[in-house]
Amino acid sequence: MCFVCGESNPAGVHVRFYEGEDGSLLARFTGADHHQGYPGRMHGGVITAIMDETMGRAIMIAHGETIWGVTGELSLRFRKPVPLGVELTAIGRIVSEKSRTFEGAGELYLPDGSVAVEGTGKYVRLDISQIGEWDPHREEWYVRPD
Repeated sequence: MCFVCGESNPAGVHVRFYEGEDGSLLARFTGADHHQGYPGRMHGGVITAIMDETMGRAIMIAHGETIWGVTGELSLRFRKPVPLGVELTAIGRIVSEKSRTFEGAGELYLPDGSVAVEGTGKYVRLDISQIGEWDPHREEWYVRPD
């Protein structure tokens, strides 16, 4: 039922995550009418959730599905309006890593390739067992192999 990635959440964004060839994490999604802020535009809070999840999940590329990022700090710059009804791509990557924390960066791209949103975040590295007792595959919290 994750709002960002949960396929079973009727209000969710249904973001699909993929490993990039360069070690980044790609997120693909299409905003629906119920994700609207201003008419025809995606709500900034929805965009924030997507960017946070994309940067925070990037840690999984290097460390597998057992290590997750829990948000400590998040900063975004909204450069252009984000339209609904078109496929969009966000990219997240790790820019620095310590034993307990990491910093991520990312961008949200419009279909024409221009950057609509830029972001950075600081995250705490946690093993999935420290976050809760649940099955990430059942909950649809995984990087898709397709």
